[in-house]
Amino acid sequence: MTDAQVMAQPAAPGANVEVNLRDTLRTIWRGLTYLNFFKVRFTVNISLGLIAMVGALAIPWPGKMVVDHVILGRPIEGSYYPWFIDWFAQFLDGRSPVEMMGWIMLLVTASMVTIGMTGAAAGRDNTRVKIADGFDSATKTENEANFARSTGGGLLGVLQFWVMLRLTQSLNHLVRSQLFERIKSMPMSTLDDQRIGDTVYRVMYDSPAISQVFYNVLEGPIRSIFMFTNTSLIFIGAYSDAPEIIILTLLALPFQVFVVGVFSRFVRRASRHSRAAGSATTGNIEEGMNNVLAVQSLGGNRRELKRFDENSRESFRRYRFLVLLELLIIQAGWLGARVVILMVWFLVIGRIIEGTLTPGDFAVVFMYFGMLLGTTAGLPIIWVRIQDNVAGMHRVFTFMDAPGERMQGGDEMPPITRGVEIRGASLTYPDGRRALTGVGLEARIGEIIALVGPTGAGKTSLAHLIPAYYLPTDGAVLIDGHDTRDIVTGSLRDQVAYVFQETHLFSDSILDNIRYGSWDMTRDEVEHAARVAGAHEFISALPEGYDTRLGTVTSKLSVGQKQRIAIARGLVKRSRILILDEPTSALDPETEAYLVDALHEAARNRLVIVIAHRLSTISHADRIYFMADGAIVEQGNHTDLMAKPDGQYRRYVMLQAAADQES
Repeated sequence: MTDAQVMAQPAAPGANVEVNLRDTLRTIWRGLTYLNFFKVRFTVNISLGLIAMVGALAIPWPGKMVVDHVILGRPIEGSYYPWFIDWFAQFLDGRSPVEMMGWIMLLVTASMVTIGMTGAAAGRDNTRVKIADGFDSATKTENEANFARSTGGGLLGVLQFWVMLRLTQSLNHLVRSQLFERIKSMPMSTLDDQRIGDTVYRVMYDSPAISQVFYNVLEGPIRSIFMFTNTSLIFIGAYSDAPEIIILTLLALPFQVFVVGVFSRFVRRASRHSRAAGSATTGNIEEGMNNVLAVQSLGGNRRELKRFDENSRESFRRYRFLVLLELLIIQAGWLGARVVILMVWFLVIGRIIEGTLTPGDFAVVFMYFGMLLGTTAGLPIIWVRIQDNVAGMHRVFTFMDAPGERMQGGDEMPPITRGVEIRGASLTYPDGRRALTGVGLEARIGEIIALVGPTGAGKTSLAHLIPAYYLPTDGAVLIDGHDTRDIVTGSLRDQVAYVFQETHLFSDSILDNIRYGSWDMTRDEVEHAARVAGAHEFISALPEGYDTRLGTVTSKLSVGQKQRIAIARGLVKRSRILILDEPTSALDPETEAYLVDALHEAARNRLVIVIAHRLSTISHADRIYFMADGAIVEQGNHTDLMAKPDGQYRRYVMLQAAADQES
């Protein structure tokens, strides 16, 4: 898959947008605003980490005591120790080497229990828990969503790890929930063009990048600055005659900043392509599973396997390139640091030979030098590592910022009492397709209205205007005189029940599927709706009846059975408008006749709009609107329309009757 192929995947909000430095800074700033939700936990996490760092600063001094005073027998008096360990040195003064060694071992043991043995000083005692992950942008994100670490070990490290784990999981849950809520509020025009696989990828695999942005931008610099400042002060106090070590440490910083600054945009681009390739793989899985019957019946298994193989390989290849690029940049940045390490090595050895430093100072100087170099080198590296996560968060935020439905704002829709009036409505989809042209329609509470016409005539598009799934490009849709543009969308849809042509069922019990959106319905009311829809008999025959979970038996239900469950769901909702899109397409004649009678009963206190092809379903409608090419060309009841010798409705019915006779 080439760069062009990766970026040519079906469009999604922000999918093909290059992330520049300005976008990066905006994304980082927006990610940091989530701190407002977790101020206390973040403060506790940082505080515990800094306490562990203070303990780490004391780690090399017991080693100096062992070398200088236990092994070499040098007197403690006259030796310099910083304030946080000087009290212990004074406590040891005058004691025998054996006693000193015993007390030092006791101090080290206590340190191990509380903050660990090496803490942040050497980086070997930091606590990290990870599951085994793969080498692509998707499989590593489970660790990012549950990321935690502790600056030290021991009891303090356990506490910090637990706090950080809770913080990370809460942060990721918040972002995922916000993104999921945003997706649900997107208009149908956007959702129709959006691949489900890409959407899932953003929710599950892009959103965990927030935790790395959070910690790398906030926690990393705070820890580095704290450690560098305190280490420098202690080092200068202990070794004021060796300031060149700190100067040499700082010399490596400009080189690293230059390397990181030049190549960071390449990391962002590589990460964006890696995530696009991973999204294509997820989309391929989703499409293959949704169309598994077509694949098997048409012998497309090998073709789908080849497609998946190509996408999966591309996903791994893209991620390998991203990892290689990060490694090269980091190693290039460390070139200057390695030169400095060699210079400090020879400098310290020379000072020990001269007698300026004691043998016990060797471990202290090099450990503090390692702390200084690690903090200065760590800041530029943070910027490199954050580029990958910025690409993921940019994909999340562009989705959140995509235009959504106007669910709030405007007037609350009062209880519908009259009906619907459509005045000269036209609809053009975002891709330029003209679906409706100058449509006019009236429908009143207590009526059954049928929308009839050939495939592609615009029937479903017209029905979608009523609950404001789409707003008309021109003209107006009025509900009891209220323009749908001025109505709070949620208050309108609460009074509209829509049974779609494609049956949508959830992996829940049949009972909860039928009363979905009407949770206060009793079991008796649900069963009554199921009887009206002709579903009660087959539901009762299932081993668990209405408590059967559809997630386990959906594939065993026929299309007609699924359709009847969906119809029951529409009937059970206390809505003033009921819209059914091809409700009888998969019903047998007996069930269809029963349903038609039920619709007449339902129309006593609501408006029923039916989109159908079968004459038996539409012939009893109070008014029929015949559509062709996005316009209403005829209207009236069945008798009046059939009385027109050259009428399009009459011709349509005659063709259908002839087809039924032939079959």
